[in-house]
Amino acid sequence: MANREVPVNGRRSTLSLLDSGNLVLTDAGDAGGEVWSSGTSSTSAAELHLSDTGNLFLTNGSVLWQSFDSPTDTLLPQQPLTRNTFLISARSQYNYSTGFYKLYFDNDNVLRLLFDGPSVSGAYWPFPWLQSDHFDRFLYNSSRIAVLDPLGRFQSSDNYSFYTSDYGVAATQRRMTLDFDGNLRVYSRELGSIVWAVTWEVLSTPCFIHGVCGNNSLCSYDPTKGRSCSCVPGYVPKVPGDWSAGCVPDFTFSDGCVADEIRFVKLQYVDFYGYDYNVIYNTSLAKCRQTCLNLCNCRGFQYRASGSGRMSDCYPKIELLNGHNLSSFPGEFFVKVPKNKTFTVDQLVKSTQYTCPPTPEVKVLDRTYSKKLKNGPLNFMLWFACVMGGIEMVVVFLVWFFLIKNQQDVTSAHQSHLNATTGFKRFTYKELKKATRNFSKEIGRGAGGIVYKAVLPDDRVVAVKVLSNATTGEADFLAEASTIGRVNHINLIGMWGYCAEGKHRLLVYEFMERGSLAQNLSSPELHWKRRFDIAVGTAKGLAYLHEECLEWILHCDVKPQNILLDSDYQPKVADFGLSKLMDRGKVRNSTFSRIRGTRGYMAPDWVSNLPITSKVDVYSYGIVMLEMMTGISPTTSVDSLGSRGDANKIQLVPWARNKKTGSHLEEMVHPALRGDYNLKQMEVLIEVALKCVEEDKNARPNMSQVVEMLLRQENDS
Repeated sequence: MANREVPVNGRRSTLSLLDSGNLVLTDAGDAGGEVWSSGTSSTSAAELHLSDTGNLFLTNGSVLWQSFDSPTDTLLPQQPLTRNTFLISARSQYNYSTGFYKLYFDNDNVLRLLFDGPSVSGAYWPFPWLQSDHFDRFLYNSSRIAVLDPLGRFQSSDNYSFYTSDYGVAATQRRMTLDFDGNLRVYSRELGSIVWAVTWEVLSTPCFIHGVCGNNSLCSYDPTKGRSCSCVPGYVPKVPGDWSAGCVPDFTFSDGCVADEIRFVKLQYVDFYGYDYNVIYNTSLAKCRQTCLNLCNCRGFQYRASGSGRMSDCYPKIELLNGHNLSSFPGEFFVKVPKNKTFTVDQLVKSTQYTCPPTPEVKVLDRTYSKKLKNGPLNFMLWFACVMGGIEMVVVFLVWFFLIKNQQDVTSAHQSHLNATTGFKRFTYKELKKATRNFSKEIGRGAGGIVYKAVLPDDRVVAVKVLSNATTGEADFLAEASTIGRVNHINLIGMWGYCAEGKHRLLVYEFMERGSLAQNLSSPELHWKRRFDIAVGTAKGLAYLHEECLEWILHCDVKPQNILLDSDYQPKVADFGLSKLMDRGKVRNSTFSRIRGTRGYMAPDWVSNLPITSKVDVYSYGIVMLEMMTGISPTTSVDSLGSRGDANKIQLVPWARNKKTGSHLEEMVHPALRGDYNLKQMEVLIEVALKCVEEDKNARPNMSQVVEMLLRQENDS
């Protein structure tokens, strides 16, 4: 878009190709004159062409200028994003001037999204709290180029790639746009249609986008109502209707920093990212409060549990930015306000606020109509007969319509919506039967069903799981598949599609070249670094399910067979949604109607008649880690292991505790490692695993704490 900040007059402005070979845009407004030019010249005749790819280019035999070199907020298929180009969003839905969001290649060769606001800036994707070697990007390819192809595949030189939900459909127009709300989306539409549908988006959690609600405000997200903004208690909107301007306090302190006039109000489920004055580790709430009290420019403080879970860390804030409601946040926020300021419970706990316009008053018109005298009884009988006949016709028509047409229409509409919103497609049973060669190559089997290798028509290799006990109706199955499809994490298996046809229920997943962890436990290829990476990656995937998903998801069957490995032995947790698919609606007050899981990996919570929480997955994770490090199955008695065991039948967990207490860690190491391992990492991993398998679920850490403990050791090493 030329002259983006002050667009030219749309009626009488001109775009001219001069004899000199210069392309010039002239404004017809009051100012008039040249507002943009290509800055080109040519001694031979130049021509301007618009190609079928959408590229507008000036040529005299060679390209002098082309629009593909100057994107605004959109990339078209085959249009490269390079080290010298970037996308910048519009200011708002109807204001196309320069906005606050930018897609670009950073100096470390990574493709990033940046919020560049009026006063602060910061990258928000990939998530800034992740270190560069933890979000699966390649940092050493300095070519810096990314392209969306016509079929819907995006690939970047930093090893980031994805497929749109309609990948492979050739007769479709596509565009990738950095929208004014900071989310990067791919839109598709069929030829001849005027409707653009979202077929991919980079962030399914819009409140993680920086700056969406401005300073001193909170972002809340409801899947049914979308994103909303609200001010922190004690603050009011700075510019009504423009949340990017943020909020300002509606109070003042008489002397700025008088302790007697200040108090702190606790906000539940609130997190503010960044802009800390400092970080004080392992401190008390009283000391944290006093630190903020002593700082005149401290607006409030975050107090959250540290990795150990015994103490908490303090984050005094000099700015309240990037705030959002997060029900899984393991901490509290305290905002500084005057002592005489009061608030309602709704202001402190309410996760979202919606303001509806007042309903306009309805004015009843006073109208009278003249009536003719008629035969009353005869008129009544005629009207009664007409009404009854009409009712019969309507009933017959509605029965036919709903039985014959309605189910098909509703299903079709639901499928279209599901494809657009979840990023995967619906397959027919015939398509998957052909792709699996009549379900001939089995690659896995479990209580949930059998997994087959398949090749789709576009040559993509996938895994197709045929669910064996999915007794839910089609509508319930599609609702649960939608939930699983929205889950997006590097350490969770990606779902590409599904089939719900008659009694058949199938799920289509990405194919993992190395199979499951169970198949590789004794492989010499699984050296120590890979085993430690598997421990960290699996913990990250489970932490995402437990604490970051829009819906609460427990895995309920964590075991080596459900941890899959890609070509680089990076882990992806599989089958994390099948407990929901199998028995939808059987969760009552955090308890399950039946025991789930696999013998040996199941937490004692299942038989204790206590509420089932995410700690059952933590226990199973601990068992898997012990098995991966020792090579001992939780169902194998140690006396069968020769020199590694004792004469009595001691099971895995007591045996591991005994070896650790006696400082005999070297006797626990898997023989496949041949003594080649990092002792400090081994000690930490054993300690973490044993914490995870505590009998008392309250003594177990949560998965985010597990991740933090492992990453701290990895960084120290």
